[in-house]
Amino acid sequence: MTKTVAVFTGTRAEYGLLYWLLKDIQSDDALDLKLLVSGMHLSPEFGCTYTQIEKDGFKIDEKIEILLSSDSAVGVAKSMGLGVLGFADALDRLKPDTLVILGDRFEALAAAQTAMILKIPVIHLHGGEITEGAYDDAIRHSISKLSYLHATSTDTYRQRVIQLGENPNRVKNVGAIGLDHLLRSEMLTRAQISDSLNFELSQPYFLVTYHPVTLAEEDPEASFQALLDSLDTFPNHQVIITYPNADDGGRKIIPMLEAYASNAPKRVLAIKSLGQQRYLSTVKYADAVIGNSSSGIIEVPSFDVPTVDIGMRQKGRLAAKSVLNCSADKLAITSAINDAINRDYKEENERILNPYGAGDASGKVIDMIKSLESTSIKTFYDITSGDLL
Repeated sequence: MTKTVAVFTGTRAEYGLLYWLLKDIQSDDALDLKLLVSGMHLSPEFGCTYTQIEKDGFKIDEKIEILLSSDSAVGVAKSMGLGVLGFADALDRLKPDTLVILGDRFEALAAAQTAMILKIPVIHLHGGEITEGAYDDAIRHSISKLSYLHATSTDTYRQRVIQLGENPNRVKNVGAIGLDHLLRSEMLTRAQISDSLNFELSQPYFLVTYHPVTLAEEDPEASFQALLDSLDTFPNHQVIITYPNADDGGRKIIPMLEAYASNAPKRVLAIKSLGQQRYLSTVKYADAVIGNSSSGIIEVPSFDVPTVDIGMRQKGRLAAKSVLNCSADKLAITSAINDAINRDYKEENERILNPYGAGDASGKVIDMIKSLESTSIKTFYDITSGDLL
């Protein structure tokens, strides 16, 4: 019997990570893919990235509008409420056998709690991770508790999901699913990137993505200005800056990055979304990836490219040696960038080890989907002294 698999995506980044899993579900005769698209994908302000999903050959089964034109915590909370309303109708129409959710976004939490009430078992990817500087941390653990099966990116994170009371038999370490691109996606050349962006990459360059810090005391405007001031101390490097996400405070950063780019159009490019292939290709040739995106920690080390991770947002994640954390002030950022471009963090000819796997996660998730029982009932798993997990 064919199993109907709904997959949720609300942001450009999470869609890029899910790409090969979506392709594998789509091509499997035993599975019927249903795609729910929401959040930033549907917003012109963030590039209407649902069009890229369609260009990639996927049918969008449900579009759920939830984003308000707001830059506040109240706006995010209201968007979550709109999400529950929209996901309830969408999931009731689709009646999937399971719903796949990746990560820790507020849109994903709204989808997960709706599925739980509708008794649709959720398969959660990238649970058990820690990001102490953002409310994503609490959201991620909440989604884990609303989910039935768990595909984690490292064994450490598998242990943490079990610590939350999830049965070890339902928690599998599959590695980071975004790394499947390293084995399966064709990368663009530097010249092709330039042509695609209509931006001549004539110098070494930095790839920059900075998101607002939603929990720690780290003012997004002051921190982002410190980053821009630091970049000015490297005039021989070009800069590609992608837009922040739709968390509260993100819209305050957008005019700052647009002004920075417009003041130096041959040196700086601001872009709403690179798309996964172009993003990873741009990473490959970058001198450093700078900001506070999870991609800098999870995917970038596999390219042997250093990451300058700014501030508190990603605090607590496992990280390769090439991830250099610094505080969100100009001097600290500048020092970390210098260490990155001079490769001061590594021995000569040393290859960086990425703790997030080798790029073979999608097939393991497919196996989990096919083995899923037709139930969402689960019991709390108590860890006692001496338990082997």
